[in-house]
Amino acid sequence: MGGPEERLLYQDEQLKITVRAASGAPTVTLIGEIDASNSHALAGALASCRQGDYIVVDTGALSFIDVSGLRVLVMPALPPSQRWIRLHNVTPYQRRLLRMMGWYYEPRAHHLPV
Repeated sequence: MGGPEERLLYQDEQLKITVRAASGAPTVTLIGEIDASNSHALAGALASCRQGDYIVVDTGALSFIDVSGLRVLVMPALPPSQRWIRLHNVTPYQRRLLRMMGWYYEPRAHHLPV
């Protein structure tokens, strides 16, 4: 993990955010925990990578995410057609939280080519 094309976007004691170029859309990897203390930084980091119609966000290495982080990733205030984040590697815990919030059907999951 962490090839030469990967670069660090943000890091604090809880969260590390990296991005790598990929055909079609940048892929952002989130590692650690997201809560109210760093969700604003997450929003800024994701916005800084947006170049085309969407970015792919891999959430598989998150050990915790609260509602503030979910709001950044799911973008519930925008109509589905305007959401530019595609989730990849969503864990069962994250799916459960999304269902509990009533957002399960709204995010567009993205599967990276193998």
